[in-house]
Amino acid sequence: MSNTFRRKEIKFLLSPRQREALEEAMQGRMEADEYGESTISSLYYDTPDSLLIRRSLEKPMYKEKLRLRSYGTAKPDGKIYIELKKKYDGIVYKRRISMTERDATAWLAGRCPRPEDSQIAREVDAFMDFYGNLAPAMYLCYDRIAYFCPEDEDLRITFDRNIRWRTDALTLTASPWGEQLLKPGQSLLEIKCAGAMPLWLADALSKNGIRRISFSKYGTAYTTIQTRALIEKGGINCA
Repeated sequence: MSNTFRRKEIKFLLSPRQREALEEAMQGRMEADEYGESTISSLYYDTPDSLLIRRSLEKPMYKEKLRLRSYGTAKPDGKIYIELKKKYDGIVYKRRISMTERDATAWLAGRCPRPEDSQIAREVDAFMDFYGNLAPAMYLCYDRIAYFCPEDEDLRITFDRNIRWRTDALTLTASPWGEQLLKPGQSLLEIKCAGAMPLWLADALSKNGIRRISFSKYGTAYTTIQTRALIEKGGINCA
């Protein structure tokens, strides 16, 4: 199975009070999806010198990522997704295919040819050939509750909390543990839409002082690692 998504993804960091106020504004307009709150795990691939995330942090007009994603802890014979995520001029393009965790990791490690001959699978092969020597670089997981709008199928709202990251045990089959990325009580809000957001939503954001930010889970964790390395070398005075 393959999926393609094209949309804007707008991000905000929320305090507990802001999240409560926004959820109140959503009542009668948005509905939680059938899964309720679920744990999502992602495994990001990168080069040995972290070329992909370094380029992404430079905020170019075009950037791209490759990751594996599972809903809950994956099993070797369970379904996961391989995702190519590209962003150009503020628009996010996500292309993904599903297969077993075992087949996906073997393919990306170069131990077997692509399991299917689809357009997206060929794009993943081309991505790996272009960058070369890609390998798992960071694991991220978080607890997400997603909402959809019955009157606008292109509008989705997600709240992510308990965002965790690690650079060891780089597999989706391991339990979802890691270092916390956000401050206690914070949530990451993402608004996904094809065009302009509805007026009621823009008004709720404005009234509650909720301002758009540029935020990458992988990028924030990578920056944390680099900052700590500089402190250890004496390059930053943290007094």
